[in-house]
Amino acid sequence: MRIGVLTSGGDCPGLNAVIRSVVHRGTDVHGDEIVGIEDGFLGLIEGRTRPVSHDDVTGLLTLGGTILGSARVKREKIQWAVENARTLAGNIGIDALITIGGEGTLAAARLFSDAGLPVVAVPKTIDNDIDATDVTFGFDTAVHVATEAIDRLKTTAESHQRVMVVELMGRHTGWITLTAGIAGGAHGILIPEKPFDIEALARMIEERFRRGKKFAIIAVAEGAHPVPGTLRFEHGSLDQYGHQTFGGIGNRLARELEDLLGKEARPVILGHTQRGGTPTARDRVLATRFGWHAVEAVHKGAFGHFTALRGLEVELVPIADAVTRLKTVPDERWSECDAVL
Repeated sequence: MRIGVLTSGGDCPGLNAVIRSVVHRGTDVHGDEIVGIEDGFLGLIEGRTRPVSHDDVTGLLTLGGTILGSARVKREKIQWAVENARTLAGNIGIDALITIGGEGTLAAARLFSDAGLPVVAVPKTIDNDIDATDVTFGFDTAVHVATEAIDRLKTTAESHQRVMVVELMGRHTGWITLTAGIAGGAHGILIPEKPFDIEALARMIEERFRRGKKFAIIAVAEGAHPVPGTLRFEHGSLDQYGHQTFGGIGNRLARELEDLLGKEARPVILGHTQRGGTPTARDRVLATRFGWHAVEAVHKGAFGHFTALRGLEVELVPIADAVTRLKTVPDERWSECDAVL
């Protein structure tokens, strides 16, 4: 078979490990020809492909990013591609397509599958917000980077008696911030699922200083927002691709806390450092397993499904189950967070 593979959406540690696994399983076991589609769905539309062989994936297991590239595509262009799915697949000569990406990629994969294109999806996102899978690769690496940053910031915060506000990725869900905040021993954790009260946060920090602790670390997700009627703050509008823009909450919080406390507060924006670099061992293994099972799904004819981790096993789940809702932090996990802060 000729199997096309593409990566779409934001880059993520482990993407290359999936590509490597697809090549090894497809060529070594099934005798497939793997066709790399460049720059995600944009490459599918424009017919930009290249063969991907063993030589191309040597050393990819530890390499972040994606050798195939990724690009955003406007919704109307995706809709046109869906309407012409069979023609596009015929133009590049593929029998099936493996898409690797997050929520938007999964939504597009479902549309292509419904249009008759044989599609198997592999979920990825550092945010860990895809429903129907226990975890996605990239999340563990992002948490590791964020936790290390919090660990490092503690020493400088304590040395200068500062409040450090660490803004982490997480537009709609707070999994990275919650997990790294607990692991790093942050003194406050703010996530999109739980609107915060700036004055209550300031009182908590004041009480900490009153007990003789002269610094504080606040971990905040980029999509966190205040309780209505408290701090006036609004996130950005929609961009040209229909996605809401985020950013600025870390800077705003630092300024407000400095005014309320009369103490030095500094924002630290980790941004895309959480996406890049070498994937952790856990992410390498999960990405490899997902690639293996994606190829097997193609040969079983299990199209319209995606690879999902359920407990210790990788299962095939309908793509529709992944795009019905985001996986948000549940109340019981937040209660655990309250107990350790």
